[in-house]
Amino acid sequence: MAKKILIIDDDPAIVTYLRAVFSDNGYETCSAVSGQEALEVVQREKPDLITLDLQLPGEWGPRFYRKMSQLEDVRNIPVIVISGIDGDHAVRNAVAFVRKPFDPEKLIGIVKNTIG
Repeated sequence: MAKKILIIDDDPAIVTYLRAVFSDNGYETCSAVSGQEALEVVQREKPDLITLDLQLPGEWGPRFYRKMSQLEDVRNIPVIVISGIDGDHAVRNAVAFVRKPFDPEKLIGIVKNTIG
């Protein structure tokens, strides 16, 4: 069974691009455009990994991460922050911080090292 990645980003172009990159490498995807939607999706889908943008409508990515970290069944899902702003300190336990624009091969390398 393919590993599932939750893409949290409010930019439709980024979501479409990440879906293509991940599916081309054998991963399933789901997505959310806001922190609130992401909390619902993460609990429903139980993804193997999350990519998280820091700037989201209504609620910043770090706030979503703090809320997710309080939920026992999903708190240990690895997170890769993908953002155009500096904020590698904003999500303390992220497995990586990838700056936009990013190299898809580098990102896939991080994903494979994290979840196989």
